[in-house]
Amino acid sequence: MRIVVVGASGNAGRALLRRLRRERDLEIVGVARRLPHAGTGEPYDGARWYSCDIGLAGAADELAGVFAGADAVVHLAWQIQPSHDRHVLRRTNVGGSRAVIDAVLRARVPALVYASSVGTYAPGPKDLPISERWPTTGVPGSSYSRDKAAVEEMLDGIERSHPALRLVRMRPGLIFQRDAGTEITRYFLGPLVPVRLLRYGRLPLVPANRRLRMQAVHADDVADAYARAILGDARGAFNVAADPVLTPELVARHFHGWTVPVAAPVLRAAAALTWRARLQPVDAGWVELALNAPLMSSARAGAELGWQPRVDSVTALRELFAGMAEHAHAAGPPLSAAPSLPGRPAALLRARPAGQGNPY
Repeated sequence: MRIVVVGASGNAGRALLRRLRRERDLEIVGVARRLPHAGTGEPYDGARWYSCDIGLAGAADELAGVFAGADAVVHLAWQIQPSHDRHVLRRTNVGGSRAVIDAVLRARVPALVYASSVGTYAPGPKDLPISERWPTTGVPGSSYSRDKAAVEEMLDGIERSHPALRLVRMRPGLIFQRDAGTEITRYFLGPLVPVRLLRYGRLPLVPANRRLRMQAVHADDVADAYARAILGDARGAFNVAADPVLTPELVARHFHGWTVPVAAPVLRAAAALTWRARLQPVDAGWVELALNAPLMSSARAGAELGWQPRVDSVTALRELFAGMAEHAHAAGPPLSAAPSLPGRPAALLRARPAGQGNPY
């Protein structure tokens, strides 16, 4: 069985390669803009690699050749930085997804598994988990959410026009693992946050708002859900998240801190001002997403995929915090600890502030 994973070098991709290596008689092909160096070890050395920037003109033609003979394509590629260059993000996320879909159709691949997200959902409840039937129109004010919703709308049309294609949409919560510590720091916090303080397992102050209730899942558990979708015959959308729901109070209790009530307008304003000042890499849209993304029920994944998370969300968060404190990283370029990459302290000396420059 030949499986092609687009975006195989990143956070979820690394975990999926690990998971697929446990299966027999699989040929695994990885696609990424920048490839892992030869000899970097598992799980990268277990795949055959092709370089492709899916956002560039001609990407669909190039990908169609790579996809030829594949039994399934997994589309994980997504770009969230540089946040100050919306054109680049849209080109990769929406235009690149269109290229992947077109190539799947041209190569007559029978199955496509797409990495959607909780971010595709319209604003929803924070006290009652929603099913996969919740509207996928995105959260206004979040460019990440708008792009996810745009791709889901694209897939709706593909399902109608190509019913023979087995299409699966995975919608996970926040994805954590230790090896992503440096990457997540670069993409979401920037070089000025003293993450080394987390090595003591403490988070002194936790902003609190009644709508800051989020879900997370360990990367290995997400990878298991993907593998079950790839190797089975499931179709449709699947929410993927672990318990418990991460609330400010829960995080403060487990990490020996105190909650500090903060009104939503203050959170938005603080994010917007510090982003515009290039002090940190995420705009106010991420605050909108955190405040408005609904909680999800993973009941369908359990019933139809036989999926259950092995790692609870607090343990996954604890592992991530340890990775951030220790600057954990991996050989794949997105997970790199190269000091010159945007979002790292040394990059400031090269006039590469957070939110600018391609970190992938």
